[in-house]
Amino acid sequence: MLRKIVEIDEAKCDGCGECISSCAEGAIALSGGKARLVSDVYCDGLGACLGECPQGAIAVVEREAPGFDEQAVARHLATLGQPPAHGAAGHRAPGHGQAPARPAPQAHAPAQGGCPGSAVRELPRRSLSVVAADPGAPQAPAPRVGGSTLGHWPVQLQLVPPHAPFLRGAHLLVAADCVPFAYASFHADLLAGKALVVGCPKLDDNQAYAAKLADICARAGLQSITVARMEVPCCGGIAWAAREAVARSGVQVPVKDVVIGIDGAVRQG
Repeated sequence: MLRKIVEIDEAKCDGCGECISSCAEGAIALSGGKARLVSDVYCDGLGACLGECPQGAIAVVEREAPGFDEQAVARHLATLGQPPAHGAAGHRAPGHGQAPARPAPQAHAPAQGGCPGSAVRELPRRSLSVVAADPGAPQAPAPRVGGSTLGHWPVQLQLVPPHAPFLRGAHLLVAADCVPFAYASFHADLLAGKALVVGCPKLDDNQAYAAKLADICARAGLQSITVARMEVPCCGGIAWAAREAVARSGVQVPVKDVVIGIDGAVRQG
């Protein structure tokens, strides 16, 4: 049938995920760092997601597509642990092709391939607290460093939009996923005073990483990039992505490479 349905321009989409939480039917998911339509039958064509896209990547078009299936939506939302989009399935007024006004999605409800928790937010910077060891205690333990220096959310590179305010003029830390687990002083030595993106070049698309980082370089006016990676060979891909991004963007940004051993020792940088 010929009907109205959402169309997403992947060239414009930066994977910010804003559209996902605005779709009460769960019709949009993040895949490969891009927003995509999960199924035509989940999309009612009303376009509640249009105004949420900062890149203007979403439009409502008219094309051949199977009809909107409210029963299928109800089953789909049930698998996601979300309430029905318009109340019980099948409650549309007879003869109407459009759904009644929907309630706002619940802030805590998970969304397919993303969640409302992926919304960009800035956090108050916390200072590190150092708890000194008791010098009189036998075999006194080393001083402990506590407190988070994370200043924003999200941190996954695929979810961070290049236009995020916390990236503007930032010193950017590009960290491999395993580094914070291996390096005990991650917050104090590497993260403090920096914006953060994290990823795994072995499990994810490293070319997509390079493209996203190049977009960030071109937009954000970064002061520096620090790459924190593990010593294992596959982890070198994230350092390549950062340097490739600088080259593609044409913006001169200094890049520092910090290599952490699997024993938690600093091997380089």
